[in-house]
Amino acid sequence: MIKVIFLVVSAFVLVGTSSCKESHPSELINKEVIIDIDSLITLYPDSVDLLLKRGSENFDKYDYDLAINDFAKAFRLDSNNLQARLLYAEVLNNRAERSVQDVAAAQRNYKIVVNKNPKNTRALVGLASTFLYQQDFKTTFQYVNEALRIDPKYRNAYVLKGTTYLALDNRDLAKSSYETAIQQDPEFYEAYFLLGQLYQEEDNPLCVEYFVSAQKLKPENLEFKYQVAYSKQNYNQVEGAKEMFREMARDTVDIYVMRALFHLGYIKQFENRDLDSAMYFYKSALETDPRFYEAWYNLGICHEEKGNINQALKSYGNCLKYNPEFEAAIKRANNLR
Repeated sequence: MIKVIFLVVSAFVLVGTSSCKESHPSELINKEVIIDIDSLITLYPDSVDLLLKRGSENFDKYDYDLAINDFAKAFRLDSNNLQARLLYAEVLNNRAERSVQDVAAAQRNYKIVVNKNPKNTRALVGLASTFLYQQDFKTTFQYVNEALRIDPKYRNAYVLKGTTYLALDNRDLAKSSYETAIQQDPEFYEAYFLLGQLYQEEDNPLCVEYFVSAQKLKPENLEFKYQVAYSKQNYNQVEGAKEMFREMARDTVDIYVMRALFHLGYIKQFENRDLDSAMYFYKSALETDPRFYEAWYNLGICHEEKGNINQALKSYGNCLKYNPEFEAAIKRANNLR
């Protein structure tokens, strides 16, 4: 399926002016007395404003499973609230595991919002994205262009336009659309990242520049950091890559720790020809996740080059345990036997 990125633009500017006991729940969001929105929702579980606020925060973090609970409840509480309807449609439409039925439900809700508010560019682009999912490219462009007629600077419309061109295998127009999105908002880190991915797929070192731009704008995003390090490794900036991988190896998110350790091993093995250090890093990666079959495979190569045939076969066997279709491991194991 085609992945489409949307950004939540919060519609909540809520400031309390009275005491906690007298305030409406939405007015307490920015008060210092209670800063934990979860606590507020415990006090006011049926506050649509609070549910939409928390849901939007989780949506911004791409935590759609949490966001959908709040958006769905807010929508049930007040189905006449267009913001609740729109955000519920957004989360249905953006979840990675969304079904055909989810997208159809999102489409119906987007249409209701657009019928009541024809100039709602966010709803128009959301509606367009449902047609992209259905591979109705003509209708996708129809709604995207309608949004751009209303707001020629609407960055999300250009992103969806780029994604549609990409689905049509027109990479040049996809790049141009993502670049236009950046022109509208130079701090739009998602567009830099999308361009980085495109250039990476083309084996173009320009990807480093775009990944670096995304990571500078969103330094806490570990995926951005990983892609910067990985692209530096591939394009003759190995020392910079090693430094970033060492930082990531000290992180607390296992998948990035595992990846960092693996790449440090790869550099030691294939760049520095230091098999002992490479094996140390591969084993460390496998301590983080023993299912990491690429680490087992490379560890097997190290053992094979050191003449440890039994250990090499064991490593290839573990690789194939977690990925029975790994042809390179099958071939090496058969050659050793």
